[in-house]
Amino acid sequence: MKTVTSISILMQIAALALCLALPAAAQDSDIPSPPPRPDASAPAQDADADAIAAAVAGAAPVEAPVAAPAEPPPPPPTPASGTPEPPEPTGPQLGASTNLPVPRYVSLRSNEVNVRRGPASSQRVDWVFHRAGLPVQITGEYEHWRRIIDRDGEGGWVHYALLSGNRTVIVQAELLPVLAQPEANAPVIAQFENGVIADLDECRPDWCRIGAGGYRGWVMKSALWGVDPTEIRN
Repeated sequence: MKTVTSISILMQIAALALCLALPAAAQDSDIPSPPPRPDASAPAQDADADAIAAAVAGAAPVEAPVAAPAEPPPPPPTPASGTPEPPEPTGPQLGASTNLPVPRYVSLRSNEVNVRRGPASSQRVDWVFHRAGLPVQITGEYEHWRRIIDRDGEGGWVHYALLSGNRTVIVQAELLPVLAQPEANAPVIAQFENGVIADLDECRPDWCRIGAGGYRGWVMKSALWGVDPTEIRN
């Protein structure tokens, strides 16, 4: 019994010594100790709070990300340089109301023709023509109204009923010789003064046959207003 008891005491002493030696050995070993656990009670700070605090303190706020602007849509394709553009309208056009050429020449029907500022009877009368048979040129149409000009470029809007399709011309030369034939050396029948209104009969490339005051003959087309330079009349 004594022997067993001694052995038991010795074993207890050895176990105690071993327990004391283990912590020291652990301190001298190369095994790294685990990192400390974070404090779970400390919440993570909101990033917006930093910006708000910086703004309140007067410091530069945290720059927020800016979305990249959307790219503009591509421009429409331009036509090829060789593509021709539509030509500008040339020559007489057709009137919207009559389907007749515009511009064209007509004459005044009466000795009193009101010329208005616009194509309506309610429009102001700018002036009045007092010469029946005066040649005028129609430059525009709107329903029953025609825009006209005289040889001085003055005009406005008149009702179509005040116009006549009879063609007349006005002499623009000081003294215009009226010839028996469309030839420069033809006999002179009469002479028309500047401003004389004559009926227009026929026209060739350079000559027109006109009549006024009982006289009728051929004159140079270039001395007349109320006929186109290239107009041919039979």
